[in-house]
Amino acid sequence: MMILVFAQWCVNNNLDPVKLYTEAYPNQVSNPALLKTMEELTVDKEEAGEIPTSTVLNVLSLFGNEDLAFVVSEYAKKL
Repeated sequence: MMILVFAQWCVNNNLDPVKLYTEAYPNQVSNPALLKTMEELTVDKEEAGEIPTSTVLNVLSLFGNEDLAFVVSEYAKKL
């Protein structure tokens, strides 16, 4: 669920989830769960409901993804 919230938030804001993830975790080659979620579960932003940035940050923090939460917050400032 955490991955879906993050990936859909990215799609909704015209951001590349893989790019943000790579910025947060540059030593990881790839994240198969993220790629699978993007292929199978995310929808076009016109079909998705709004996901507040605060929700994404809370979910990421809840699961200990502080580095990714930091990157998301930096991109959110630019939106």
